[in-house]
Amino acid sequence: MKKILLFLFITIIVIAVISYVLTLTHIPIGEKVGIIRVEGVILDSRDVIDELKTYAKDSSIKAVVIRIDSPGGAVAPAQEIYKEIVKLKKEKKVVASMGSVAASGGYYIACPADKIVANPGTLTGSIGVIMEIPNIEGLMKKIGVETKVIKSGKHKDIASMFKSMTEEERKILQSVLDDVHDQFIRAVSEGRNMKYENIKELADGRIFTGKKAKELGLVDTLGNLDDAVNLAGKLSGIKGEPRVVSKKEKLSIWNIISGNLPSELIKKGFPTIGLKYILTL
Repeated sequence: MKKILLFLFITIIVIAVISYVLTLTHIPIGEKVGIIRVEGVILDSRDVIDELKTYAKDSSIKAVVIRIDSPGGAVAPAQEIYKEIVKLKKEKKVVASMGSVAASGGYYIACPADKIVANPGTLTGSIGVIMEIPNIEGLMKKIGVETKVIKSGKHKDIASMFKSMTEEERKILQSVLDDVHDQFIRAVSEGRNMKYENIKELADGRIFTGKKAKELGLVDTLGNLDDAVNLAGKLSGIKGEPRVVSKKEKLSIWNIISGNLPSELIKKGFPTIGLKYILTL
Protein backbone atom coordinates (compact mmCIF):
# COMPACT_ATOMS: atom_id res chain seq x y z
CA MET A 1 0.00 0.00 0.00
CA LYS A 2 2.82 2.37 0.90
CA LYS A 3 4.52 1.65 -2.44
CA ILE A 4 1.34 2.48 -4.35
CA LEU A 5 0.92 5.75 -2.46
CA LEU A 6 4.57 6.64 -3.09
CA PHE A 7 4.17 5.92 -6.81
CA LEU A 8 1.04 8.09 -7.02
CA PHE A 9 2.82 10.90 -5.14
CA ILE A 10 5.80 10.82 -7.53
CA THR A 11 3.46 10.78 -10.56
CA ILE A 12 1.59 13.83 -9.29
CA ILE A 13 4.86 15.67 -8.70
CA VAL A 14 6.11 14.91 -12.25
CA ILE A 15 2.82 16.10 -13.77
CA ALA A 16 2.94 19.25 -11.67
CA VAL A 17 6.51 20.04 -12.76
CA ILE A 18 5.65 19.59 -16.44
CA SER A 19 2.56 21.76 -16.10
CA TYR A 20 4.55 24.43 -14.28
CA VAL A 21 7.23 24.53 -17.01
CA LEU A 22 4.59 24.86 -19.71
CA THR A 23 2.83 27.59 -17.76
CA LEU A 24 6.02 29.61 -17.31
CA THR A 25 6.74 29.53 -21.03
CA HIS A 26 3.10 30.18 -21.97
CA ILE A 27 3.05 27.16 -24.26
CA PRO A 28 -0.33 25.48 -24.70
CA ILE A 29 -0.05 21.71 -24.28
CA GLY A 30 -0.03 19.99 -27.64
CA GLU A 31 1.16 22.93 -29.75
CA LYS A 32 4.63 22.15 -31.00
CA VAL A 33 7.05 22.81 -33.84
CA GLY A 34 8.79 19.78 -35.31
CA ILE A 35 12.35 20.00 -36.60
CA ILE A 36 13.65 17.78 -39.38
CA ARG A 37 17.38 17.89 -40.00
CA VAL A 38 18.86 17.34 -43.46
CA GLU A 39 22.62 17.18 -43.02
CA GLY A 40 25.36 16.10 -45.38
CA VAL A 41 25.04 14.90 -48.96
CA ILE A 42 21.47 13.97 -49.94
CA LEU A 43 21.60 10.41 -51.23
CA ASP A 44 18.38 8.93 -49.90
CA SER A 45 14.98 10.46 -49.12
CA ARG A 46 13.39 7.73 -47.01
CA ASP A 47 14.24 9.01 -43.52
CA VAL A 48 13.25 12.59 -44.29
CA ILE A 49 10.00 11.55 -45.96
CA ASP A 50 9.15 9.28 -43.02
CA GLU A 51 9.60 12.22 -40.64
CA LEU A 52 7.52 14.52 -42.85
CA LYS A 53 4.70 11.96 -42.92
CA THR A 54 4.92 11.42 -39.16
CA TYR A 55 4.60 15.14 -38.45
CA ALA A 56 1.77 15.44 -40.98
CA LYS A 57 -0.26 12.90 -38.99
CA ASP A 58 0.60 14.34 -35.56
CA SER A 59 -2.09 16.84 -34.59
CA SER A 60 0.10 18.28 -31.82
CA ILE A 61 2.67 19.45 -34.42
CA LYS A 62 1.44 22.79 -35.72
CA ALA A 63 4.42 23.63 -37.95
CA VAL A 64 7.61 22.03 -39.26
CA VAL A 65 11.10 23.49 -39.64
CA ILE A 66 13.41 21.83 -42.17
CA ARG A 67 16.95 22.50 -40.92
CA ILE A 68 19.26 22.19 -43.93
CA ASP A 69 23.03 21.93 -43.77
CA SER A 70 23.81 20.26 -47.08
CA PRO A 71 25.70 20.97 -50.32
CA GLY A 72 23.11 18.97 -52.23
CA GLY A 73 23.24 15.46 -53.61
CA ALA A 74 21.45 13.11 -55.98
CA VAL A 75 18.62 14.46 -58.12
CA ALA A 76 15.79 12.00 -57.42
CA PRO A 77 15.96 12.10 -53.58
CA ALA A 78 15.88 15.91 -53.64
CA GLN A 79 12.84 15.84 -55.92
CA GLU A 80 11.09 13.32 -53.68
CA ILE A 81 11.66 15.43 -50.57
CA TYR A 82 10.47 18.53 -52.46
CA LYS A 83 7.19 16.84 -53.40
CA GLU A 84 6.60 15.58 -49.85
CA ILE A 85 7.11 19.09 -48.47
CA VAL A 86 4.53 20.38 -50.95
CA LYS A 87 2.08 17.77 -49.60
CA LEU A 88 2.85 18.73 -45.98
CA LYS A 89 2.19 22.41 -46.73
CA LYS A 90 -1.47 21.56 -47.32
CA GLU A 91 -1.74 20.54 -43.66
CA LYS A 92 0.84 22.64 -41.76
CA LYS A 93 3.17 25.60 -42.10
CA VAL A 94 6.70 24.75 -43.22
CA VAL A 95 9.79 26.91 -42.69
CA ALA A 96 13.24 26.13 -44.13
CA SER A 97 16.23 27.05 -41.96
CA MET A 98 19.63 27.20 -43.66
CA GLY A 99 22.83 26.41 -41.76
CA SER A 100 26.38 26.77 -43.11
CA VAL A 101 25.49 25.43 -46.54
CA ALA A 102 22.13 24.93 -48.24
CA ALA A 103 23.13 24.86 -51.88
CA SER A 104 22.06 23.08 -55.07
CA GLY A 105 19.92 20.12 -53.89
CA GLY A 106 19.96 21.69 -50.42
CA TYR A 107 18.36 24.81 -51.88
CA TYR A 108 16.02 22.68 -54.03
CA ILE A 109 14.35 21.13 -50.96
CA ALA A 110 14.07 24.54 -49.27
CA CYS A 111 12.14 26.12 -52.15
CA PRO A 112 8.63 24.81 -51.44
CA ALA A 113 8.67 26.01 -47.80
CA ASP A 114 6.29 28.80 -46.78
CA LYS A 115 9.31 30.82 -45.65
CA ILE A 116 13.08 30.40 -45.97
CA VAL A 117 15.41 31.68 -43.23
CA ALA A 118 19.16 31.91 -43.88
CA ASN A 119 22.15 33.20 -41.98
CA PRO A 120 23.89 36.18 -43.63
CA GLY A 121 26.93 33.99 -44.31
CA THR A 122 25.07 30.86 -45.43
CA LEU A 123 26.29 29.52 -48.79
CA THR A 124 23.25 28.86 -50.95
CA GLY A 125 22.11 28.96 -54.56
CA SER A 126 24.22 26.81 -56.90
CA ILE A 127 21.13 26.17 -59.02
CA GLY A 128 22.49 23.69 -61.51
CA VAL A 129 23.19 20.06 -62.33
CA ILE A 130 26.49 18.24 -62.68
CA MET A 131 27.64 14.84 -63.91
CA GLU A 132 31.20 13.72 -63.23
CA ILE A 133 32.65 10.83 -65.23
CA PRO A 134 36.25 9.82 -64.50
CA ASN A 135 38.33 8.78 -67.52
CA ILE A 136 41.13 6.29 -66.88
CA GLU A 137 41.64 5.19 -70.50
CA GLY A 138 45.17 6.66 -70.60
CA LEU A 139 46.15 4.95 -67.36
CA MET A 140 44.84 1.60 -68.60
CA LYS A 141 46.97 1.86 -71.74
CA LYS A 142 50.09 2.69 -69.72
CA ILE A 143 49.74 -0.36 -67.50
CA GLY A 144 48.80 -2.59 -70.43
CA VAL A 145 45.23 -3.38 -69.47
CA GLU A 146 42.60 -3.56 -72.21
CA THR A 147 38.84 -3.59 -71.60
CA LYS A 148 36.57 -5.57 -73.93
CA VAL A 149 32.96 -4.36 -74.03
CA ILE A 150 29.96 -6.37 -75.18
CA LYS A 151 26.82 -4.24 -75.34
CA SER A 152 23.27 -4.42 -76.59
CA GLY A 153 23.11 -0.88 -77.91
CA LYS A 154 25.38 1.78 -79.35
CA HIS A 155 25.26 4.03 -76.29
CA LYS A 156 24.98 1.43 -73.51
CA ASP A 157 28.49 2.28 -72.24
CA ILE A 158 28.04 6.02 -72.66
CA ALA A 159 29.28 6.75 -69.13
CA SER A 160 32.12 4.23 -69.07
CA MET A 161 35.30 5.46 -67.41
CA PHE A 162 37.38 3.13 -69.59
CA LYS A 163 36.99 5.13 -72.79
CA SER A 164 36.98 8.72 -74.00
CA MET A 165 33.62 10.36 -74.65
CA THR A 166 32.64 11.01 -78.24
CA GLU A 167 31.05 14.28 -79.36
CA GLU A 168 27.75 12.49 -79.99
CA GLU A 169 27.78 11.05 -76.48
CA ARG A 170 28.59 14.44 -75.01
CA LYS A 171 25.56 15.95 -76.78
CA ILE A 172 23.31 13.17 -75.45
CA LEU A 173 24.45 13.67 -71.86
CA GLN A 174 24.25 17.45 -72.21
CA SER A 175 20.62 17.15 -73.32
CA VAL A 176 19.88 15.07 -70.20
CA LEU A 177 21.51 17.66 -67.95
CA ASP A 178 19.68 20.50 -69.70
CA ASP A 179 16.36 18.73 -69.10
CA VAL A 180 17.05 18.16 -65.40
CA HIS A 181 18.37 21.73 -65.07
CA ASP A 182 15.10 23.00 -66.52
CA GLN A 183 13.22 20.91 -63.95
CA PHE A 184 15.31 22.53 -61.22
CA ILE A 185 14.57 26.06 -62.46
CA ARG A 186 10.83 25.34 -62.70
CA ALA A 187 10.80 23.85 -59.20
CA VAL A 188 12.43 26.99 -57.79
CA SER A 189 10.08 29.19 -59.81
CA GLU A 190 7.01 27.37 -58.48
CA GLY A 191 8.29 27.02 -54.93
CA ARG A 192 9.32 30.67 -54.62
CA ASN A 193 6.47 32.00 -56.76
CA MET A 194 8.95 33.82 -58.98
CA LYS A 195 9.12 34.17 -62.75
CA TYR A 196 10.92 31.39 -64.61
CA GLU A 197 13.01 33.91 -66.55
CA ASN A 198 14.21 35.59 -63.34
CA ILE A 199 15.33 32.29 -61.85
CA LYS A 200 17.00 31.22 -65.10
CA GLU A 201 19.25 34.28 -65.01
CA LEU A 202 20.57 33.12 -61.61
CA ALA A 203 20.69 29.41 -62.47
CA ASP A 204 24.22 29.15 -63.85
CA GLY A 205 25.59 27.31 -60.82
CA ARG A 206 26.82 30.39 -58.98
CA ILE A 207 26.57 30.54 -55.20
CA PHE A 208 25.26 33.36 -53.01
CA THR A 209 25.58 34.36 -49.40
CA GLY A 210 22.38 34.35 -47.40
CA LYS A 211 22.45 38.13 -47.43
CA LYS A 212 22.69 38.29 -51.24
CA ALA A 213 20.09 35.55 -51.64
CA LYS A 214 17.63 37.64 -49.63
CA GLU A 215 18.25 40.63 -51.90
CA LEU A 216 17.53 38.42 -54.92
CA GLY A 217 14.36 36.96 -53.41
CA LEU A 218 15.76 33.44 -53.02
CA VAL A 219 15.24 33.56 -49.25
CA ASP A 220 12.75 35.52 -47.15
CA THR A 221 14.59 36.62 -44.04
CA LEU A 222 17.92 36.42 -42.23
CA GLY A 223 18.24 34.60 -38.95
CA ASN A 224 19.27 31.41 -37.16
CA LEU A 225 17.44 28.21 -36.27
CA ASP A 226 15.71 29.79 -33.26
CA ASP A 227 14.42 32.58 -35.50
CA ALA A 228 13.07 29.98 -37.92
CA VAL A 229 11.34 28.10 -35.09
CA ASN A 230 9.76 31.29 -33.76
CA LEU A 231 8.63 32.22 -37.26
CA ALA A 232 7.08 28.79 -37.73
CA GLY A 233 5.26 29.17 -34.44
CA LYS A 234 3.98 32.59 -35.40
CA LEU A 235 2.78 31.42 -38.82
CA SER A 236 0.90 28.52 -37.24
CA GLY A 237 -0.68 30.63 -34.51
CA ILE A 238 1.28 29.32 -31.52
CA LYS A 239 1.36 31.87 -28.71
CA GLY A 240 4.67 32.47 -26.94
CA GLU A 241 7.88 30.53 -27.55
CA PRO A 242 7.13 27.27 -29.38
CA ARG A 243 7.91 23.91 -27.89
CA VAL A 244 10.36 22.07 -30.16
CA VAL A 245 10.48 18.36 -30.91
CA SER A 246 12.75 16.35 -33.17
CA LYS A 247 12.64 12.70 -34.14
CA LYS A 248 16.39 12.15 -34.58
CA GLU A 249 17.40 13.00 -31.05
CA LYS A 250 18.68 11.36 -27.88
CA LEU A 251 16.11 11.35 -25.11
CA SER A 252 16.40 12.06 -21.40
CA ILE A 253 13.88 12.96 -18.69
CA TRP A 254 14.86 16.64 -18.84
CA ASN A 255 14.80 16.66 -22.65
CA ILE A 256 11.26 15.29 -22.59
CA ILE A 257 10.19 18.05 -20.17
CA SER A 258 12.02 20.95 -21.81
CA GLY A 259 11.80 19.89 -25.45
CA ASN A 260 15.45 20.90 -26.06
CA LEU A 261 17.15 17.90 -27.61
CA PRO A 262 20.73 17.76 -28.99
CA SER A 263 20.98 16.78 -32.66
CA GLU A 264 22.93 13.88 -34.13
CA LEU A 265 25.10 14.59 -37.16
CA ILE A 266 24.44 12.27 -40.09
CA LYS A 267 27.54 11.69 -42.16
CA LYS A 268 27.18 10.30 -45.69
CA GLY A 269 29.43 9.72 -48.64
CA PHE A 270 28.48 10.37 -52.25
CA PRO A 271 28.88 8.57 -55.57
CA THR A 272 31.33 9.65 -58.27
CA ILE A 273 29.05 9.02 -61.26
CA GLY A 274 25.48 10.22 -61.68
CA LEU A 275 23.33 13.30 -61.96
CA LYS A 276 23.75 15.47 -58.92
CA TYR A 277 22.42 18.70 -57.51
CA ILE A 278 25.57 19.46 -55.54
CA LEU A 279 27.73 22.45 -54.68
CA THR A 280 31.25 22.00 -56.03
CA LEU A 281 34.00 24.33 -54.88
